[in-house]
Amino acid sequence: MVNPRRLIGLDPGLRFLGWGIVEVSANKLTHIANGTVRSTPKTDLADRLVELESGLESVMAEFSPQLAAVENTFVNRDAAASLKLGQARAICLLVPARHGLKVAEYAPNMIKKSVTGSGHADKVQMQTMVSMLLPNCKPDSEHAADALAVAIAHAHSGSLDDRLAVKGADRKRQLT
Repeated sequence: MVNPRRLIGLDPGLRFLGWGIVEVSANKLTHIANGTVRSTPKTDLADRLVELESGLESVMAEFSPQLAAVENTFVNRDAAASLKLGQARAICLLVPARHGLKVAEYAPNMIKKSVTGSGHADKVQMQTMVSMLLPNCKPDSEHAADALAVAIAHAHSGSLDDRLAVKGADRKRQLT
């Protein structure tokens, strides 16, 4: 029997940082929680980043995920906006890493393909599939829905190291 693993998916954003937590046991996905960390508009960048970090730290402390995944971001035409988004994304990488988690990164098209079967799915298709894969899940925002999609993509991809570690632990338990 495979031990359940708790995953956090993160959708970076400076105004809205989406998070979603799922549990994976064998091939079964279970929704645990989701939400959106919001930063206060019109405050300076450093204070907004502190708000994001603090909010994400609270999520990590409450739900204790074992694996993390973050959506890669596209470079915008507006260089200043891209830099700010990159700084918010750094929070999404830093906080789970501080908790000892290995953080996977996925391109938006890969997440869409993993969740819907099409790398060019629209928001409605994504949200429909997230609710089909995680029944009774009610994302608190589109950012939380996107974060749940990141977690689902990570659960579907499962790194070889993670799979081998789980199989090794299971085999060791069977022998004892």
